[in-house]
Amino acid sequence: MDEGEREQALLTVLTTEHYALQTSRAGTIAEATGRATIFLSVLSAALIGLGFVASNDKLVRPYLAAVLPTLVIIGVLTFLRLVETTVENSLDLLRIQRIRAYYHHQLAGEHDFFADAVGADDAMSTAWNLVGTRPGRWEFLLTTAALVGAVNAVLSGLGIALVATTVGVGVGVTVLVAVVTFGVQFAYIVRASAARMR
Repeated sequence: MDEGEREQALLTVLTTEHYALQTSRAGTIAEATGRATIFLSVLSAALIGLGFVASNDKLVRPYLAAVLPTLVIIGVLTFLRLVETTVENSLDLLRIQRIRAYYHHQLAGEHDFFADAVGADDAMSTAWNLVGTRPGRWEFLLTTAALVGAVNAVLSGLGIALVATTVGVGVGVTVLVAVVTFGVQFAYIVRASAARMR
């Protein structure tokens, strides 16, 4: 195969890969939305159920003792997968940026097509700038994983509050548990994302 045929074959492969990566990104976004929706639907159903048993003091505590751990487990599993989809989405975006940089170097000539793909020295920063986002740990607060992590923190704090009222511990402990729970989950998002995107 001569050089021209090789270039044409490579361009065909890169175009196919670009399409596959875009499809993969759409899949991670759809999965994240679906998982968060399922989790929040289960939470909503649990709150509706709580409304039904709230008038009976004998049923409230057993109901919450059964439902809260279930919600926390579902929430943690949802959170862990959402962190994975965040990382997958970021890696797909980085790979797309590299393909776009190739298009710019090989095909754009004097035109500025795909020039934004080669804007910065850091490929990940360039990739995130392409979608209007600045990379950084605080950006992870805006992810679906952080949203589910915040709900998990509230549920954990509520569970501790119920135990605390039974044994006479103050409300400050429950707030501390909620804050620490969210902090641990946020640190996990940052750590997992940073480790995979190097």
